[in-house]
Amino acid sequence: MSRKGPEARVPPTRVRAPKVPRTKRGWRVALGAVSHRLGHRSEWLAAAWLMVRGYQVLGFRLKTRAGEIDILARRGKVLAVVEVKRRATLEAALAALGPDQYDRLLAAGRSVLRQRPSLAGHVLRIDMVALAPGRFPRHRRGVVAFGRGAA
Repeated sequence: MSRKGPEARVPPTRVRAPKVPRTKRGWRVALGAVSHRLGHRSEWLAAAWLMVRGYQVLGFRLKTRAGEIDILARRGKVLAVVEVKRRATLEAALAALGPDQYDRLLAAGRSVLRQRPSLAGHVLRIDMVALAPGRFPRHRRGVVAFGRGAA
């Protein structure tokens, strides 16, 4: 039997549950806060280590369109874009810089050189300070991204 009339043309309505925004669980929020604080501490420790080694720290967490620079330091005519890595071991920290991040750091350093006329004539270099619990910081000068051979 077919229906005729207006009720035959009305499509059935779907009842959908309202979307509830998912929040992070408490332990994940706490872990993120601990990691954030540990990252700040690591950057301050790395900056102190660089100052002891004769570098002048020009800035922390500088943001450019290309990316973020953890520490910008200079020593003589060398402008060092320093990436700080903290891992469980120094070996893991030294291997943590990938090719994409290296390219972003290089682009960010070039951007800073273009924007600041007072730094004209400086040689740009990508450095890394690797940190691990219970170990002295290790400063690597002129690093090449892990997985990329020397060019």
